[in-house]
Amino acid sequence: MLRVGMLTSGGDCQALNAAMRGVVKTLLNMSDEPLEIYGFLDGYQGLIYSRFKMLTGKDFSGILTEGGTMLGTSRTPFKDIEKPDANGLNKVDAMLQNYYKLQLDCLVILGGNGTHKTANLLREKGLNIITLPKTIDNDLWGTDMTFGFQSAVDIATNAIDCIHTTAASHGRVFIVEVMGHKVGWLTLNAGMAGGADIILLPEIPYDINKICKKIEERDKNGSRFTIIAVAEGAISKEDAKLSKKEMKKKMENYPYPSVSYEVAARIQEKTGREVRVTVPGHVQRGGSPCPYDRVFASRLGAEAGKLILDRQFGFMVGYKDREIVRVSLEDVAGKLKYLSPDATIIQEAKMLGISFGD
Repeated sequence: MLRVGMLTSGGDCQALNAAMRGVVKTLLNMSDEPLEIYGFLDGYQGLIYSRFKMLTGKDFSGILTEGGTMLGTSRTPFKDIEKPDANGLNKVDAMLQNYYKLQLDCLVILGGNGTHKTANLLREKGLNIITLPKTIDNDLWGTDMTFGFQSAVDIATNAIDCIHTTAASHGRVFIVEVMGHKVGWLTLNAGMAGGADIILLPEIPYDINKICKKIEERDKNGSRFTIIAVAEGAISKEDAKLSKKEMKKKMENYPYPSVSYEVAARIQEKTGREVRVTVPGHVQRGGSPCPYDRVFASRLGAEAGKLILDRQFGFMVGYKDREIVRVSLEDVAGKLKYLSPDATIIQEAKMLGISFGD
């Protein structure tokens, strides 16, 4: 009997179901042993508190195109994972006990950066772990691509596309705020695909004067409008110089809902131009996965299934140079894949006339 546990942790995204389907279909097609699938509910919470349901191959039929996750998810911060819960329960010990109680041969974990830290901790504790790279931010180290990213790019790009017509009609400056607290892959790709004139990223601190200069240049050249794609983690050059303590103090009295509204207020103050802000928000994580993500997640799931059958554990299934690869979990955990300001895609965007406010 082959017993496999599965859970999805952290923020949801498109193609989680497609990835799990890929794992299970591969095991059903290739394993000579009977298969038991234990789906833990709501991420690590299900593993901690032994909340799970038994699944069969039929449960994975018809879910290729469904967004979200059939198992539910939750955030269980890594910084708190070794702290007892409100009732004094040791969460790590509870996860280990439930794994062994169910006599699992492997636990497949789908998640992003924080999820991988906990997954690696469980590996260090002796559990057989395989992970799949899920996040719309595409910020996991060790893989060129994460599933959910391309679907989110499509949605964010569509938001920018839709803003173009109203921005042109009214001759306004429009800001579209795209998800991404620490990295700018999503904003960069959506901004370029949507024809944004200015793109603000966490990795490239902006100068508000440079932004206003770009807007004024467009005005002089006869452009009635300007589109700005802003990552939710974008930061000004002034704020980038602040210490963590100073930044925390500033945010305690921050008068804006998000950085996009601060940028809008400062542009209006300096240029007198009318500025509108649009925030697609969690729409970017929802809906059906795009065809690319359906194929990509299925490929990752298939490789994860093969790893289980080969009894090869302690790996994240990643993507390098257009090939599916196995990446050591200990190399992945705790590392983010930042966008370098010197990346060729940034230089090429600048060649196209896109400003990054730097």
